[in-house]
This record gives sequence, C-alpha cells and structure tokens, in this order.
Amino acid sequence: MFDFVINDLNNSTNLREQEFGKMTYLAISTYIVKPEKQGDFMRFWKSYLDYMKKNPEMFKEVKSLKLYTQVFGGISGAYVELLEFESLTDQETLEKKLVKNEEAKKLLQEFITFRDSSTHTTNLLKSVT
Repeated sequence: MFDFVINDLNNSTNLREQEFGKMTYLAISTYIVKPEKQGDFMRFWKSYLDYMKKNPEMFKEVKSLKLYTQVFGGISGAYVELLEFESLTDQETLEKKLVKNEEAKKLLQEFITFRDSSTHTTNLLKSVT
C-alpha cells in the first residue's frame, strides 16, 4: 500500500520523510485590513508579489502563496493568506532571510500599517496524507 512512498524516498536521509512521506506545511494568516486602508491594500499586495517575482532566490522555499477573503463563517471580509512550504525548515529559512533583508523589513513594516493588529492570527498546519 505504501510502496510509492518507500520507492520515492529510498534516498532520503530524513527519518520523518522515510516514515510518512513528504509533508506539506501551510502557514495561514488571517487579518482585517483597516477600513481607511482598504483601497491601498491591494496596491501594496501587488507590489509585494512583484518583489517576490524580482527576488526568486529570496523566496525559493515558498511552494505557493494565495490570498483569499473570508465570505462565510469567521469574520466576513477578513483576508486569509496561505503560504505553502515543503518543510518546517523551509518556513524557518524564509523567516530568517526576511528579517535580515532591509527591503523585506520595509515591506513588513508597511504591511503592519494596513492590518488591524487585534485581528491578526497565524497558524501552521501539516498535511496528514
């Protein structure tokens, strides 16, 4: 039943991968953008995506990135940001690079001005299959 996992991971040195196969991790952040900042937020988001595209080496650990707005349940209109990583190490590596990079720190500071900090949450999920 698990031959496909064993065959794909025979060369892996990671014991967790050998046991369970590769896991995907999602960092999920939710937040409300301040009403007076709504119009500018999407312009900021596009500039952030442009920064990512211009700096692929900085973001090589990111498998995918999606931004959603909450429609039903929770807080209607909240933003839900999903960052996908292959491993926890990838997520940690990205965070370390971002705090050392001056341009990335400026973008983070700008992002903070958009959100209502009392609504911000971040959770990390691991795939189970």
